[in-house]
Amino acid sequence: MAPDCSGHEDSAREAIEALARADTGRLLGALLRDVRDFQLAEDCLQEALESALVHWSRNGLPGSTAGWVLQTARRKAIDRFRRARNFDRKAEEYALLIELDQQAVESDEPPVIPDERLRLIFTCCHPALDGKTRVALTLRTLCGLTTREIARAFVDTTEAMAQRLVRARHKITKAGIPFEIPEPAQWAERLDSVLSVIYLIFNEGYSATEGTGLLRQDLCLEAIRLGRLMLALAPGDAECEGLLALMLLNHSRADARTDDEGKMIPLDQQDRNRWRKAEIEEGCRILDQALARGSAGLFQQQAAVSALHAQAAHHADTDWPQIVLLYEAMHARSDNPVYLLNRAVALSYACDPDQALTALATLESGFDGYQPFHAAKADLLRRTGQHDAARQSYRRAIALSGNERERQFLIDRMAAIAGQI
Repeated sequence: MAPDCSGHEDSAREAIEALARADTGRLLGALLRDVRDFQLAEDCLQEALESALVHWSRNGLPGSTAGWVLQTARRKAIDRFRRARNFDRKAEEYALLIELDQQAVESDEPPVIPDERLRLIFTCCHPALDGKTRVALTLRTLCGLTTREIARAFVDTTEAMAQRLVRARHKITKAGIPFEIPEPAQWAERLDSVLSVIYLIFNEGYSATEGTGLLRQDLCLEAIRLGRLMLALAPGDAECEGLLALMLLNHSRADARTDDEGKMIPLDQQDRNRWRKAEIEEGCRILDQALARGSAGLFQQQAAVSALHAQAAHHADTDWPQIVLLYEAMHARSDNPVYLLNRAVALSYACDPDQALTALATLESGFDGYQPFHAAKADLLRRTGQHDAARQSYRRAIALSGNERERQFLIDRMAAIAGQI
């Protein structure tokens, strides 16, 4: 009789999902350092995860799930090298993998997983790729974000983003893009993309696109860690400082964004006593240093918005007119329509919701599938007493929400309209 492995299979699936979500970047970076082939590293890692499901379902979880997957991925790569037609050109990587595998066999400890995530970011942000592709590819490989999550960040379709990612992987392999952190003289052509990647990692952690929780603290803390690393690599760079300040100031509000049951609390209802004062103080100090350098970029401007929120004793005390001006300056610099959406929300508090709705109307055609637009529109319609129209926008926002906490918040807001009639 075959053994009952159903219990093992459930725990195996859960472990693999958690590993793929939290450690994809660390594992891929370590493997890419060894095999020097982006597509090969991705393929072998995927095969190792598939093998993990089979073996862990049958035998239970190993002591180190990440170590097991890395060792198995290396062995998958060894098998591919043995079968490769261009074996001579891969001999150096093959020898390294054999040595690493032998060390793992002779040791009782799980394989060491070097942290190569920053190197992976610089590889994905190579100037041979266009700016949008650099950021998207890094989010996919480093963080294990789904193609849908990345498409949402770029206000793009999932299908178009999937094609973009496939082309990028092929280009990295074909062009022989090296897996390395370039010399500082070469940073200028990559730095903007690297910083954008780190911020989008943070943003996905701060407002998770999918899942049951509003926050993913692992991504927030990872992004802040990478931000500190970047500042250590480029001390005195104003935008590196601006990015770190922005993340610290936003993260300071994390505890106040949900109640004890995990339900979402909007900014205007948050208990500001729960905001982390140490992060606010550090973020403001770093922002002041950046602004004093006299070259205010987008991250410094976004951090300035967060600082205005952090320094206001109450929501009503916020310097909303200044925030409106900052978003106008950001849009003028980058032509990103999301800044105009944020400007409209700020305008509703600086002036009134009717003016904000007028501003929002000009953006409608470009944001049909963008959930934050419909959520903002629903709230403005609710505040102006246009309840039927608000319900329609709430339904659209709810339909586009992949996060359960966010969806429930919108459902509750829509249901509350009935009591206002």
